[in-house]
Parts: sequence; structure tokens; C-alpha cells
Amino acid sequence: MNQYSIKALIEETAQDESKKDFFQLEGPYMLELNVDNQTVMVKKGAMVAYTGNIKFEREGMLSKGIGNLLKKTVSGEGTTMMKTTGTGRVYVADVAKRVRVLYLENEKIVVNGNDILAHEDSVKSDIKMMKSVAGMMGGGLFQAQLSGTGHVAITTHGNPMTLLVKPGQPVFTDPNATVAWSGSLVPTMKTDISLKTLIGRGSGESFQMKFEGEGWVIVQPCEEVYGTQQ
Repeated sequence: MNQYSIKALIEETAQDESKKDFFQLEGPYMLELNVDNQTVMVKKGAMVAYTGNIKFEREGMLSKGIGNLLKKTVSGEGTTMMKTTGTGRVYVADVAKRVRVLYLENEKIVVNGNDILAHEDSVKSDIKMMKSVAGMMGGGLFQAQLSGTGHVAITTHGNPMTLLVKPGQPVFTDPNATVAWSGSLVPTMKTDISLKTLIGRGSGESFQMKFEGEGWVIVQPCEEVYGTQQ
């Protein structure tokens, strides 16, 4: 068979219909959701295709009330999720970012709002924002605390790295490269004016996140770029 034929293309890139897990990876950049009369929260704009009888309903990430102040402060698509219900298959992706599926077992994690691709409706989502620095760096300071039991899909630019935080050994990260951390950690913001010329930011101080205690932090080899605030 000719390697450039249409048949070859289909065989190489066709979805794997034998895999029917609720949250199923179709390669490193595509997530397949096998929905069977279930509800999944999917990042707005992330749906690339679906089959079956699926309904999408736009909701705030905090469906039970996200304030106007928060709407104005937070930028980027991470502020809005789509309530996805019905029966069928939904394929979701986010600008070719790598997808990682996690299963929470009565656990709590905090994820950068822009890095949440999807989560089961059974997983509770609460908006968190760094105190005293709201608005300094746009969407980079907006996180969602995900808790409960169920699947969560997060995204990263490139392969992520997980840093362990141990008592007396704090970890410092760039907010725009920080993806998620364990719910046991409460980060604080550290300002270092001397770093701004090294990092290349045009104005203002350099902000770092400081994690203390015991837990873990996931970082990506890329700084997230957020949209301009409206």
C-alpha cells in the first residue's frame, strides 16, 4: 500500500474504537470522552469533534456564582467551561498541549485555570486567587481547586516535571510555568525586582510563587501566555 494514500492516512490517524474508558487519551494531545448519560465539564473552545447525541451548555467555571469582579479580573478562556451531557464520544484538545488524565480519590488539587481541559461533574471546582496581587498578571493568578472523586484532565506545554516540596525545603516557581499543585500546599507570592532584567519582562517586578510544607508542584517547560484583559 502506498504510504501516502488516503487509506494509509486513515489507518495511521483513525481513532481507536476499541478503547472506551470514560476519559481516554487518543495520543498525547487529544482526549476522548466516552459519555454515557453523564455530565462532563469541558474547557470552552476545546471541543474539536463529537459523535452521538451531545449537548453543550456554557457555564462559568463556578456555575453557582462567579462574581462580576472576578470576571473582569480574570482573562483567558480558562474562566469558562462547557457543561457537556448526553451519550456519545467527545474529542477535546487545547492548542496541541499535552494532556494528562488524573483520577482523584477523595483528594484535592489546585490547577492553573487555563490548564484545566475537562473534569467529571462529580469533581467540585472552586475559584481561588492569590491575595493582594489580583490583576497583576492576569489569568496567571487564577486557579481552580478541584476536589472529590473522579477524572480530571489537565494540559501542559511540553512534558511536565513534578517537584516535591518538603518541610524546610521550599520550592520557588514562575507563576506562568506553574500548572498544578497538591491541595495541602498554600503558595505565597515573592517579589524580586532584581530578576526582571534577567527574565526579560519589560516593566514591574518579577513575581515568584513560593511553596512551603509537604506536597508536590507540577511545572511546564514554557511560560503560559494569557490574553489581554478586557
